[in-house]
Amino acid sequence: MLVPTALAARLLSLFQQQLGSLWSGLAILFCWLRIALGWLDPGKEQPQVRGEPQETQETQEDRTDTQPTTPVSVNYHFTRQCNYKCGFCFHTAKTSFVLPLEEAKRGLLLLKQAGMEKINFSGGEPFLQDRGEYLGKLVRFCKEELALPSVSVVSNGSLIREKWFKDYGDYLDILAISCDSFDEQVNVLIGRGQGKKNHVENLQKLRRWCRDYKVAFKINSVINRFNVDEDMNEHIQALSPVRWKVFQCLLIEGENSGEDALREAERFLISNEEFEAFLERHKEVSCLVPESNQKMKDSYLILDEYMRFLNCTGGRKDPSRSILDVGVEEAIKFSGFDEKMFLKRGGKYVWSKADLKLDW
Repeated sequence: MLVPTALAARLLSLFQQQLGSLWSGLAILFCWLRIALGWLDPGKEQPQVRGEPQETQETQEDRTDTQPTTPVSVNYHFTRQCNYKCGFCFHTAKTSFVLPLEEAKRGLLLLKQAGMEKINFSGGEPFLQDRGEYLGKLVRFCKEELALPSVSVVSNGSLIREKWFKDYGDYLDILAISCDSFDEQVNVLIGRGQGKKNHVENLQKLRRWCRDYKVAFKINSVINRFNVDEDMNEHIQALSPVRWKVFQCLLIEGENSGEDALREAERFLISNEEFEAFLERHKEVSCLVPESNQKMKDSYLILDEYMRFLNCTGGRKDPSRSILDVGVEEAIKFSGFDEKMFLKRGGKYVWSKADLKLDW
């Protein structure tokens, strides 16, 4: 019985060796399959496979391109509601939702932690919510608690009162007022008419308040079919804004174009040549910052009322998941943001009133 037992032990030993070799081979094969088929967990560091080609300069550059986008400058449209009816509006009143104040603050803190330096509050009309108090509290929070270098607001100006400047002006770096024409009849045609109120006269009053309360004054103008031939040189020079942002009228499907849109902006469109002619006519205005459709479309980080990034690369505003649910780094992957165009259009500039050194 000793011989068969020894023989069996020998056979078992040989079998184990062969099985070990087979298992080692299968393990290597399985590892290669995981790599080839993309089964590896991207969140874990993977071991270097012997014989794998070294990383080239090209692959290093590709990896750099996939680094998380830093939200340096963010536009937060916390409301879609507005008291004007501009025919070309590209962020229309499709909902009445506004985040609770503390939730909005939580989202702003997440953005600051992700690298945000500038926040711009817009709408809709941001002064419509709680008579400007909601906006004022966010402005103060961003400057006082988050210590952001720049806090700005874009408004049509019709609802701003001097008391707001007294309460919150210290915390605001830039106030941008939308003004598309210095002809009141043209403003009415565009949709900026407010009955007996005069949009241009109100603009001049806001300019004085900005000077009195040390807030940098900016003007935004959308060049369209009704104002493309206007000469605004004299008015802009008299108002002397720190920046005059001149946009070409832009179509966004689902906002001002298409079956589910609340506006029909096609009749406001102008050609690239007409836009260039307007710029040429105003080339002596030193504060002019032009933005064609090409420069505008993907060069803004836009957050909607739910704090979702809006991707405009497909010609409409497709939302990401909210940063409140998935965080900034995950949500921003779906923003479609073109950082190179952002820098090319002058998106990074001296945006803190402390650095502007204005003669108040």
